[in-house]
Amino acid sequence: MFTIAIGSDHAGFPLKEKIKEYLLSKGYRVLDFGTESTDSTDYPLFARDVCLAVQRGEAQRGILVCGTGIGMSITANKFKGIRAALCLNEYMARMSRKHNDANVLCLGDRILGDDLALAIVDAWLSTDFEGGRHERRVRLIREIEQSSKGLGD
Repeated sequence: MFTIAIGSDHAGFPLKEKIKEYLLSKGYRVLDFGTESTDSTDYPLFARDVCLAVQRGEAQRGILVCGTGIGMSITANKFKGIRAALCLNEYMARMSRKHNDANVLCLGDRILGDDLALAIVDAWLSTDFEGGRHERRVRLIREIEQSSKGLGD
């Protein structure tokens, strides 16, 4: 069964709950790493838990939600093997999968309406990685990730 890890901070909680309900209705298995309310919390903790689940293979992909999606995206991309994409529309979602093989989707609850957010999730989940010339680029990302200094070693 295709498993999706999901997490949010307080600002992303309402949208996370809608996405979780939507995913369950579509037959996905969902691992919810919190938060469980709109009480103030720290987004890096939830990004960490979702990314670790993806790294360990407990989930094939992850979805993170905060107010803008920016903080989650920054945090998620610190994890080896995670290619997190902040998507504001369906086109970005499709391209993040086709060209970048993104395995974590980041969304902003304060930026997107519910209908658009669910359309983005659908586009992201239904798009496959194209491979080909894009595989070379994803491989380069992995090589940069292996280096403690990044580019310019």
